[in-house]
Amino acid sequence: MGSLPLPPPEEEAEKKINQDDLLSLFKSQQKYLNHFFQRLDLAKTLAFTHTLLNAAGTIFFTGVGKSGFVANKISQTLVSLGVKSSFLSPLDALHGDIGSLSSSDILVFLSKSGNTEELLRLAPCARAKGAYLVAVTSAEGSLLGGVCDMEVHLPLERELCPFDLAPVTSTAIQMVFGDTVAVAIMGARKLTKEQYAANHPAGRIGKSLIFKVKDVMKKQEELPVCREGDLIMDQLVELTSKGCGCLLVIDDEYHLIGTFTDGDLRRTLKASGEGIFKLTVGDMCNRSPRTISPDAMAAEAMQKMESPPSPVQFLPVISQQNILIGIVTLHGLVSAGL
Repeated sequence: MGSLPLPPPEEEAEKKINQDDLLSLFKSQQKYLNHFFQRLDLAKTLAFTHTLLNAAGTIFFTGVGKSGFVANKISQTLVSLGVKSSFLSPLDALHGDIGSLSSSDILVFLSKSGNTEELLRLAPCARAKGAYLVAVTSAEGSLLGGVCDMEVHLPLERELCPFDLAPVTSTAIQMVFGDTVAVAIMGARKLTKEQYAANHPAGRIGKSLIFKVKDVMKKQEELPVCREGDLIMDQLVELTSKGCGCLLVIDDEYHLIGTFTDGDLRRTLKASGEGIFKLTVGDMCNRSPRTISPDAMAAEAMQKMESPPSPVQFLPVISQQNILIGIVTLHGLVSAGL
């Protein structure tokens, strides 16, 4: 005998958040962050920053849970600035990873309470390795602070969570503190844009500061070249097949004479009609095109393309002797991530 069918579930009411309630939460979070900024001990923070700045070895960060995620992020920020840093999992450290810790290293414990069991177990082991220990907590007089060489207090009024439990304000404070210290170290080390870019070669910032025109230009067989005496209609394949939207007009020594674009083709056809069959590229080419050096930065090429009086889609790349070396296109720059 079959069972009776279950009644269809009642449709849940659509969940909504009141705009005023959301605004109130943001204002409360701002208030709690201001509490941190107004009460942070700058002298102790400066001492902590100097300790990291003058580290002889690696700066290790450790933490558990959400503090662990923040500790890992701060470490990665320092690494991106060229500082020797790493995240040390407190659990893995007690199962072999502490072998990477030495007496020239610093170990920064990030913890809201300063009483996390996993960190308290790690501290004496790290001390036995001779590392300098720093506790960064939101609880003054914590157990962790008592077993470290330095303690930095991050003032916390309360968590934004209505139960004052979920670590949302404390982790925001940790992140702000760590990243601000990292930027202070960046300034003290006088890191240049070029040095920063070298650590971010795949990012847009790095590419804009590293890539030169010669790194992204088309050259040799990729160039849509022709002579000024060539008939326009004889060069349509060259104009369209190389994907540059233009012809590069050169002499026998490869000196650049001018450019002829697909836009020039349309205008010439409209103005000349059948007369276009008798016109040469040299008759209609632009003899004063914008050009660029192969050693110029790729970002400069993009700026030059977009400059007045009107944007262009390409730049011939020439040597100091006006010899054609290549062509850089807007599409090529965008494809390279610039």
